[in-house]
Amino acid sequence: MGKVVMNASVSVDGFIAADDDDPGALFEWLVSGAVPLDDSGVLNVSQASYDHIRPYWDQIGVTIAGRHVFDITDGWDGTPPSGIDHVIVVTHRPAPVGWDPNAPFHFVDGIEAAVATAQELAGDRIVEVAAGDVGGQVLAAGLVDEVRMDVAPVVLGSGKRYFGSINGQHLLEDPDEVIQGNRVLHLRYQVRRRPASPSSLQGEREV
Repeated sequence: MGKVVMNASVSVDGFIAADDDDPGALFEWLVSGAVPLDDSGVLNVSQASYDHIRPYWDQIGVTIAGRHVFDITDGWDGTPPSGIDHVIVVTHRPAPVGWDPNAPFHFVDGIEAAVATAQELAGDRIVEVAAGDVGGQVLAAGLVDEVRMDVAPVVLGSGKRYFGSINGQHLLEDPDEVIQGNRVLHLRYQVRRRPASPSSLQGEREV
């Protein structure tokens, strides 16, 4: 089963977009280099960023996103972004009227069901969770294995938080990758798993 990775570009003060969903200069690093990141002719990054991002993108099988992201992107016109095989949309609402039922998008009600569906579809490939409210909920549920942040040298001041409205403390391991690109610092953390409680360990001994 592939691991679950939370990922996004983020400002140094922890936001992934302004309140109106404008990312501002957060994506400047994606057009600040000389190495094509894909075949779009638009994304050009530094060699360091390419060596970090491209292998990761190639491992992603499924992306999980919220209905808000789906709506503001017009459902990517029915084609998953960046060559991804499937998109799981976490939503209480059905697919839009007229939506192509053959498009590789799956409308799922609930975080746990979304992750389970995504992992089934992804097999041993990565399940990527978009940062924000949905990503924060998946982290809070203990379902995220890795946190990746592309930190842009931007202070937004307010907006949509990387971890959404998550409450409570969640520990990460020391970063196992720290890579400097043009206008970006790439960070990767493994999520620290909470140790089993004494009561649960006692229960295991009694089985």
